[in-house]
Amino acid sequence: MEEKILSIQDLTMRFIDKQVLNGINLDVYRGQIIGYIGPNGAGKSTTLKIMLGLVDGYGGKVEIFGQDIATSGQDYKKRIGYVPESADLYENLTPAEYLTFIGELYGLQRNDAEQKALKLMEVFNLEDVFHKRISSFSKGMRQKVLIISALLHDPDLIFLDEPLSGLDANSVIMMKDIMERLAQSGKTIFYSSHIMDVVEKISNRIVLLVDGNVAADGSFEQLQKQSEQGSLEEIFNSLTGYDQHKESAKNFVAIVQGRVEND
Repeated sequence: MEEKILSIQDLTMRFIDKQVLNGINLDVYRGQIIGYIGPNGAGKSTTLKIMLGLVDGYGGKVEIFGQDIATSGQDYKKRIGYVPESADLYENLTPAEYLTFIGELYGLQRNDAEQKALKLMEVFNLEDVFHKRISSFSKGMRQKVLIISALLHDPDLIFLDEPLSGLDANSVIMMKDIMERLAQSGKTIFYSSHIMDVVEKISNRIVLLVDGNVAADGSFEQLQKQSEQGSLEEIFNSLTGYDQHKESAKNFVAIVQGRVEND
């Protein structure tokens, strides 16, 4: 029997006068890579923040590792890794200092955290800057440090929100392999991105959120059959009702090239 890692039951969330989530139900199992997609404002980030314990005031129930996160305390977070879409690193620190600090927060011994961090930096060919300040790093280098910090403690449940942002082509390919190997070893990955071709290739299950509701849930092949569309991008456009992209692109280029007269 598959091990259930995460269970969301009738999850609702309202911010002042806006209903963001409308009763989401979702069960996630060990070893799955969930492609969590949807238009801006669909409720993806809100869902992630609730599961991470960063947002209160929701309705319904969220269980992680079999425990209700509303009453179980903070221990479940020790088994979670998170790469946010945008994060502020401690730029005055070096990767050695920052990653050792993060490792200690998760219960690793200082020397163990530092040695493990250095080995992971070496995989990304960043060992030469291990003791240089993060403030001097490019966006891609910072993203690699962020990814290492999320995986350093060997988490069982991993939330990735646009994790490939700023990475070079070789690093993107390696990250795809890393995610596949993590899933094969029993890790569960929640992957949120607007890059449809990556979601299509790495996910063994895709969940599409539209206006705070689950509009589709299944493998890429299952969604293809249901929507009779070819690529995930086409499926996404079909299920979200956005079919004006070609005309919009045509108008945009016409305006740029001065081929449209002002009204």
